[in-house]
Amino acid sequence: MLNITLVAGSSRNNSQSGKVARVLRQRLIEMGQTTQDTSCIIDLGLAPLPLWPAEDAGPWSMYQQQLAAADAVVIIAPEWNGMACPAIKNFFIYASKAELAHKPGLLVGVSSGIGGAYPIGELRASSYKNCRLCYLPEHLIVRQVEKVLNGPQPVDEADQRLRARIDYALDVLVRYAHALQPVRAAINFDNPAFANGM
Repeated sequence: MLNITLVAGSSRNNSQSGKVARVLRQRLIEMGQTTQDTSCIIDLGLAPLPLWPAEDAGPWSMYQQQLAAADAVVIIAPEWNGMACPAIKNFFIYASKAELAHKPGLLVGVSSGIGGAYPIGELRASSYKNCRLCYLPEHLIVRQVEKVLNGPQPVDEADQRLRARIDYALDVLVRYAHALQPVRAAINFDNPAFANGM
């Protein structure tokens, strides 16, 4: 059974990103890959991190423990004005290799319209640098998010197609999680000369 952490990257409580995180977690449980006890959601809208640098890191110590225990991570990034929102960018300033190095990460872009690709590109470009999260070559984009994933059954063809793509991407994530476990175990993270990425 895998330990999987999902990060809902919106700073709004009751966000669509939170909804997507809950749906993906439930699918992983239904697929038999994780359980209620071996998966968790970090919802940055419900328990936000203070803007870095802050004297009081808020819930970060709890998030560190959840991320360190994870075999894989799902990053749900809403698109705001064509960018990844500040909450998820701030999350990656806190995150380090101690929590995320050489773990598979599935990126999920979220858009209320037909966008959602820009946060994927933005996070792929720089967010992994020091934390060493290994993004999958697969990703998901949830477009028209208010209209999809709202119940157990799809409401239309787009919702049905998205759910099939979710199952495919989660299956890929699970396979990477199993494959990277021995890789992480074999890597020495203690070399101070290579503390940060290039």
